Amino acid sequence: MAANRLAILTLAVLAGCGGDRGASMAADSLSRDLQRLPVDSSAILNDQAGAKPVAAPAAAPKPKPKPKPAPKPAPAALALGGGTTLPTTVDRQISSKTDKPGATVTSTVSSDVKDASGRVVIPAGSKVTLTITEIHESENKGDKTGKLTLTPTAVDIGGRSYALNGSATALDRTLVDRKTNAGDIAKVGAGTAAGAIVGRVIGGSTKGAVIGGIIGGAVGTQRAIETQDRDVVVPASSRVEVTLGGTFTR
Repeated sequence: MAANRLAILTLAVLAGCGGDRGASMAADSLSRDLQRLPVDSSAILNDQAGAKPVAAPAAAPKPKPKPKPAPKPAPAALALGGGTTLPTTVDRQISSKTDKPGATVTSTVSSDVKDASGRVVIPAGSKVTLTITEIHESENKGDKTGKLTLTPTAVDIGGRSYALNGSATALDRTLVDRKTNAGDIAKVGAGTAAGAIVGRVIGGSTKGAVIGGIIGGAVGTQRAIETQDRDVVVPASSRVEVTLGGTFTR
């Protein structure tokens, strides 16, 4: 605004000093100067010819997919060597009085059976099937065990059955006397009769027969005791040791 006022004042002075024509020319020049658009002299001009456009930044490379890990090898089969023992307890009583050859009974594995590396092959609680292949009572006092043979045929692990080959031993088997039967009475009677006959022949009198009968009866009784049948009994929950006859694998 101060510059405009100065220009107008200068124009008036010129008009007063130089006449109308000079004043008119000066006025036109001043008017043109006033009509020019102001220019920002502080602006920086981009006067570089043919400037190349700035390229966009390159996209970051995609990461390479990680290689898939190699599949883990299948674990080795669980196995037990021949001669391995399985501690078990029989689930019911076995008796030569009631059981016959061919009957079956189960026993329960009482503790984990592991392989050489410590892996459990047959866990506690598994069921072993045993077949009674031979059983017979003791028939004389010299027989201390009677006859009993148990053969393992299978083991059930987690609901799945596996064939089993080996033998089994009842560690707590006993002999139980049977009640006197007709055979035992016959043995006593036969002894008494034989003694009476021998007493009559030797003594030649009734007294000798009586004495002989008493002696014969005692002998018959002893004979009956010596030959009394005794049953082989394996109580329920008693120990049965199963021994593998070959390699067991599952």
